[in-house]
Amino acid sequence: MKYWYSFIITFYLVLNLENGQAQDLDPRAYVRVPVRVTILGLGFGYTYGGVVTDPTIQIKDVHATIESLSFGAAHTFGLFHKTAQVSVTLPYAWATVTGSVLENAQRITRTGFGDMSLRFSILMLGAPASSPAQLAKAPRRTILGASLSIVAPTGQYLYGKLINLGTNRWSFKPELALSQPIADRWLFDMYAGVWLFTTNNSFYPGNSSRIQDPMGTFQAHISYNITPRLWAALNFTYYTGGESSVDGVGKGDRQENSRIGGTLVLPVGKRHTIKVAYSTGAIIRFGANFSTVSIAWQSIYLGKTGKSEPAGQ
Repeated sequence: MKYWYSFIITFYLVLNLENGQAQDLDPRAYVRVPVRVTILGLGFGYTYGGVVTDPTIQIKDVHATIESLSFGAAHTFGLFHKTAQVSVTLPYAWATVTGSVLENAQRITRTGFGDMSLRFSILMLGAPASSPAQLAKAPRRTILGASLSIVAPTGQYLYGKLINLGTNRWSFKPELALSQPIADRWLFDMYAGVWLFTTNNSFYPGNSSRIQDPMGTFQAHISYNITPRLWAALNFTYYTGGESSVDGVGKGDRQENSRIGGTLVLPVGKRHTIKVAYSTGAIIRFGANFSTVSIAWQSIYLGKTGKSEPAGQ
């Protein structure tokens, strides 16, 4: 029996460097799923590339490599007869950063936890709460969804240091999304959201206050089902705004950047999938011109009322 739904966990990579989380590329984050399903996942990511720092700080030619291991869990449930989901992701990272300070080469390493990510989403139109059996018989429909993502300041933060794994602030992103099926195998997703940031009162050199303006984010994804449980996607994101100031002095670091990437999801048995993804900077005005490769293992568990059926993609 064919199932045209997908289980998604996002694994955040953690070179924050006070740049925000606008670079997410999350295809099929709002597809219809059955309720009372729990998803556990383990992901590994490798990020490499150049980083543009505050031009007033004497650090030049910054290059970073980050290896990250992330654990994620998600659960779907019914809310007001709609399909809803909550998820949490906790990363651990190993980072190496090189650069020039007053023309002297420097190299530092950081190892520790990154900021924890929480997300709540609800599918407001086109996705009533359903069991796996009900969903298997349901037609594909246009879906309108909404979510709230929260990044908590749980990551390692060394006061007086510019390079950190955590951001020492809270971040919030409300988002609206449209998921449109096309013919039998294609799916088009479009999301629009905005990152909102609290103040970091311990910014470099340790006693400065850093404020960041809201940052708008836009994503577009086109995906194709090769088989009911094997699919691939092309991804695009654009983010703008987010200019920062330190102790009331603007830094002129407004971002207008875009990223492109691809995703491939492979089934492994009835309850497991492997997700492989790649993304890179497309147009960089200010921020991080880096590339990311990631791989994640996901395991799906149906609730007590569900039957032992294969997890569809």
